[in-house]
Order: sequence, then structure tokens, then C-alpha cells
Amino acid sequence: MGRVAVTDGMDEKAIEMITDNGHDVVVKHYTEEELLSGVLADFDAVVVRSATKLTRDVINSSVNKETGLKFIGRAGVGVDNIDIEAATENSIVVCNTPRASTKSVVEMTIAHLLASCRNITTADRRLRDGVWAKKELVGTELSGKSLGLIGYGRIAQGVGNIAKALGMDLHAYDPYVPKEIAKRNNCKLHNDVDSIFRMCTHVSIHCNLTEETYHLVNSSRINLMPGVGDDGIHCGNHLVNCARGGIIDETAALEAIKSGQLSSLALDVFEIEPATSNPLFDNENFHGTPHIGAATKEAQARIGIEMASLVIETLNGNKPKTSLN
Repeated sequence: MGRVAVTDGMDEKAIEMITDNGHDVVVKHYTEEELLSGVLADFDAVVVRSATKLTRDVINSSVNKETGLKFIGRAGVGVDNIDIEAATENSIVVCNTPRASTKSVVEMTIAHLLASCRNITTADRRLRDGVWAKKELVGTELSGKSLGLIGYGRIAQGVGNIAKALGMDLHAYDPYVPKEIAKRNNCKLHNDVDSIFRMCTHVSIHCNLTEETYHLVNSSRINLMPGVGDDGIHCGNHLVNCARGGIIDETAALEAIKSGQLSSLALDVFEIEPATSNPLFDNENFHGTPHIGAATKEAQARIGIEMASLVIETLNGNKPKTSLN
């Protein structure tokens, strides 16, 4: 029998799936101090989301016993909260569930794009303040505009397919994606990030957070955005990030909003989370959500079942084919 720690929650059916296979599951969130003390060394596997940070020190402290960790599961896509190199050095398998939440994040991204261009959140705030701002809140259409996708994986391709159906032209930057994929989706693949910002009034982030992508979207790139759509409409410039916080320089984005270069900023992710206090919150042209891109009942069920299968496979002595190391 294996012991599995679930630190950031998991779908009940997925937990039952693991226990039905003869393994013990403990659902509990541990503090950083507890993690560093080696509390996970009493488990064979741990399943985390973004809240639990499995640093090198935490991982090293989790293998100081014969019964130490063998598996780290990220119930979701991003693995920037896991030191994969340290896990590999300690012979710990790392897996994520990149496909399970794709549809949910695609829909969240499109929702933010539409809310930005149609002033939906601003209109709601004004209504709550007793203001009928019918004449002031004239929006713009997505149709006839260019959408730039930074990263062109599954989620970005899904966003692109919907945006294309709405009448947008697609542009993407991703040095790791074959040109054939972009061509098949009628998306122009660019060789550098700057050209995306020069051509696109709407930009959506879909890459991982790495040293290379940290503050990839900065003041100089925001200032390249044209503000005028392919259809000649002065639609302004709009940024959306439902990928990872830290890719957009939030200070630079706020200054761009204040100057008028950026018409809207929509974030589901923040550089510092939980983001309960942020200067962006005081600006009417910003709207955000608390990292809930994958927070749908459908996605959580799919994530849970996929992760449970990976845990069971590992505890049965097999290395999953989708392992990241």
C-alpha cells in the first residue's frame, strides 16, 4: 500500500479511485516550514497544484527516509512551482496533466478578451455605483483585429480557433512549434516577439514562466502595439494573461494603462499570489480573476482522474510515459 499526500485539493472521485486501488490518501495543506521539515518523506507520492512550492530544499528533505517520495504530480499544467532538476536527481518522477484543463482555460481567455473590448466589468462597476454609462462605454469588436499569441501550444491554438471564428487574424510566436501547425490553423508564425506587438492590438499570453519569459511583456514591447485594427478602427491595445504571473511586467503594464497606450489589461494570474492587494486594482481599465482559468467542474474532474491514473501507475512500479523527467 502506498501513501499519497494531496496538498491543494483534488476531485473526490479521483481520491476514491486511488483508495479503491489500495492506497492511503491524506488531504492536507502543509506550510512551507512543514515541507522543509521533511513531512513529505512519509509519503510515496504527492499531488499539488500551484499553491504548494516544491523547491530543491523541500524535495531534498522529502527523500531522507527509505519510504521517501517517488512521485510528484502537478494537477494542472504549469510546473514552475516544482524543481524538476532536484526531483530528477532524487529519482522522483514528475508528471502534470496538460490536456485536462485546456478547454476551460481557452474559454476563460476568450471571456477576458470579450470583457476587455466590450467594457463589461467597467459597466458592471458603474451600474453598482448607480451610473447608467450607456453613452460612455462604447466598445469595439474583435472581428477585424489581429490577435497575437505568445506561445502556441494546445491552449493558444484553441483560443486561436475561436478568435478566428469571431473574425480575428491570428499571429503567434513560439520557437518550439513547427510551422506546419500554424499554417494549418491559418496563423502567421513570427520569428521574434517584437513583431507580434508591432502588428497586434490584442495579445494573449500562453507560454511557461522561465528565466527567458520573465517580464517578457515589458514597457518597450507594449509601446510597439499599434492601437488601430486591420479594419482601421481605433480599438486600443489589449493584453490578456491566463498562463503564468510574472510574464507581464505588472508595473510597466500599469504605467501603460495610465498613459493610454494600453486600453485594458486582464489577468487571471499574478506575479505575487494570492494577489489580495495590487496597484492594478485601483485602475478602471484593469480586470482580473483569482487564478481560476482551470476552475471548472469539468476540468477538475478530468484533472483528478488523469492524475489518479498517473499516481496508481507509479505506485504499481511503472513510470508513466508522460513523465516530465
